[in-house]
Amino acid sequence: MKRYISKFISYLEIEKNYSKHTILNYNLDLEELYDFLDGQPIEKVDYLKLRSFLAHLRAKKHRPRTLARKMSTLRGFFRFLQREGHIKNNPAVLLMSPKLDKPLPKFLTETEMSACLKMPNIKTEYGRRDRAILETLYSTGIRVSELVGLNVERVDMIGNVVRVMGKGRKERLAPIGEKALLAIRDYLKLRKHDVSPLFLNKFGTRLTDRSVRNIVNKHIGKMSDQLNVSPHVFRHSFATHLLNRGADLRSVQELLGHVNLSTTQIYTHVTTDRLKKVYDQAHPRA
Repeated sequence: MKRYISKFISYLEIEKNYSKHTILNYNLDLEELYDFLDGQPIEKVDYLKLRSFLAHLRAKKHRPRTLARKMSTLRGFFRFLQREGHIKNNPAVLLMSPKLDKPLPKFLTETEMSACLKMPNIKTEYGRRDRAILETLYSTGIRVSELVGLNVERVDMIGNVVRVMGKGRKERLAPIGEKALLAIRDYLKLRKHDVSPLFLNKFGTRLTDRSVRNIVNKHIGKMSDQLNVSPHVFRHSFATHLLNRGADLRSVQELLGHVNLSTTQIYTHVTTDRLKKVYDQAHPRA
């Protein structure tokens, strides 16, 4: 089975262009299956065996979302094995994922966002870096992984776009506003290291996702101890504010780099104030 896992992981890397994080999770899921099978040949695995494996996972108190991901891994793995001719029948074809609630994404109001962007002390290099990071996250709506992957040459100061590498290693152009570009210019003026990565740590090397999370938490914490958010809240706020101001869903989909419109539809939750405003304007008895 180790050989089959290795082939499947190579397929995800080379043909599907999955991210390192996704591939790591797939590998961990399949290693867990390998340990559970305890030497049983993959050709002998049937639907009942996979049901036993899922019962084993549930006994570990995994969250429904984690279970759903593991089941997706199993379906993809056995579908690959059947297509490649390693097994005759796909035992995972009847597996049903647990029903998942779709929590509404957290977002900051426009007032909260404006206050947050002013938190960094722009008299220092790292304060200017932090301001540029926050402005860029909110101005573009890009993911943190896309932000830390930015190079200086990928920021078009004249065309007002940044070239980002998204999920599945798909490249796209994201519009960026003047305030974010100004913050980047101000940061580059004080930056000591002349290297390609845009956002650097104190050692002059590229920032990590974790570092950006710490930066966001630090500045959000200055505003309120009650606001417990992640860097992704900037992406949520970006989409929510666009929709609240009249942007159409298809455009927001393109800006976020979503492949499917259904992924973007979670942002169709608009604030109560927006709903009341639409109601007041449109209903004849309002």
